[in-house]
Amino acid sequence: MSGLIRWIDDLGGDDIPSAGAKLARLGELRSLGLSVPEGFVVTTEAFRIFADSLDEFITRHLATIDDADDLAKVESVSTTIRRAFEATPIPPHVAAQIAEAYEELSDRCRDLNVPTAVRSSAVDEDTDSASFAGQFETYLGVAGVDRVLDAVRRCWAGTFTPRALSYRLRRGIDDAATSMAVGVVELVHARASGVTFTIHPVSGKKDRVVVECSWGWGEAVVQGLVTPDHVEVGKTDRRVLEYRVATKEMVSMFDYARGEVVEGPMPARFRDRRVLDDEEITAVVDAALRIEDHYGYPVDVEWVISRHRRPGDPISVVQARPETTRNEPRQPRPSAPVDVAQLARSFLLGRPGGVVDE
Repeated sequence: MSGLIRWIDDLGGDDIPSAGAKLARLGELRSLGLSVPEGFVVTTEAFRIFADSLDEFITRHLATIDDADDLAKVESVSTTIRRAFEATPIPPHVAAQIAEAYEELSDRCRDLNVPTAVRSSAVDEDTDSASFAGQFETYLGVAGVDRVLDAVRRCWAGTFTPRALSYRLRRGIDDAATSMAVGVVELVHARASGVTFTIHPVSGKKDRVVVECSWGWGEAVVQGLVTPDHVEVGKTDRRVLEYRVATKEMVSMFDYARGEVVEGPMPARFRDRRVLDDEEITAVVDAALRIEDHYGYPVDVEWVISRHRRPGDPISVVQARPETTRNEPRQPRPSAPVDVAQLARSFLLGRPGGVVDE
């Protein structure tokens, strides 16, 4: 493949400029022997080729914003630019390489029109100097070349969401230097999914791992439609310190007729059932602690348990992020207790450590 397409197998921490932080880290984790879904990255070079034709249009509209806090104006400009992105054809040679990579991905997965997660992977996401996390797009269950191309273009358009645009304006970040990679990753058929914190996200305790989980994919958790199960595990002995079963009213599941992940009512027999057994908890915690050991400090890990997984098999890691902001214990605000489930929702949206910018 040319510089427009990179496979996750070939990525590492040095590839953030071309693959973005999210996908470069997945490649790094695969090199550690962790289970990571198959996939490829449409690089920032492809984004620049596409966006170059719109540079004058973008510059002209951005110049109309006099105040980054004028939310109505930012929203209006954002809508105008994103519509232009979505209406602009992808250059034929770029589209052809994305289509070829998608066909190869389907072949690698032994599946015709393999369903994918198409995920934005910004270069500046979760860096020390800027954190755009939670401001960009992910589309689950995208299958077929045409839908993948459309989702990639919508991820590119997401560079100009109101939140991302306002963030850059307030911090004086040059839009001309903004680049967006996009990952096209095999969608693991999730029996369950969740997020693991290797430091307690509220108290800052480092002697335990916190797991939030639910049935199916994590979108129902992201949208606040379901409260996940809450698990706390001792780091040293892997002993389950607490397992709090939530009543889970909704579930994210794959709709084969529509070819996408949708939300629907949770079947009654699953609503009050414990999501993870002890073996699965151990597998989730072991994976998270291997990642923590690699980085040398606490991490947040998003994971999926395939419906085909058997005891002893690895769990699939779909995102990981070093968490460096909680080295000291954090105290909940007395007037507004912190909701760990909300932190999990925030992380699944992509915010570092599940912490919303304040």
